[in-house]
Amino acid sequence: MAELRHQMHQQPHPAPSSHETSTPRSHQVVKSVAAATAGGSLLLLSGLTLAGTVIALTIATPLLVIFSPVLVPAAITVAMLIGGFLSSGGFGVAAVSVLSWIYSYLTGKHPMGSDQLEQARVKLASKARDMKERAEHYSGAHEGGVGVGAQAS
Repeated sequence: MAELRHQMHQQPHPAPSSHETSTPRSHQVVKSVAAATAGGSLLLLSGLTLAGTVIALTIATPLLVIFSPVLVPAAITVAMLIGGFLSSGGFGVAAVSVLSWIYSYLTGKHPMGSDQLEQARVKLASKARDMKERAEHYSGAHEGGVGVGAQAS
């Protein structure tokens, strides 16, 4: 059995037929022709587009120069109108969102961020209390300090 396997491995492999070698070459030729056709047609289209753009620009430039005193202010006006409408809409959406959040907060629904608001309120109240105590301490010390200073001289 081992000899049979050894003999099978030593037998030369048959040479590929001409049909097997021509198939990949014909596929390569077809692929190359298709690629060249597609590339050439796209190159032709890009050239035609460039030529059309140059012709249109040549025709439109004098018209743009003649009408520029009207077109430039009109374009600026349209841009300002669009900007105004967009910002107005944005501010309206923001206002509705804020009013909705405030309504939810006041009705006790605890919207997102209300915990941080409570923490800030507590911090602010404690700082205000501290400032009030300092102001009372300084005003009391200032009044007492004037009296002490006047007695010492």
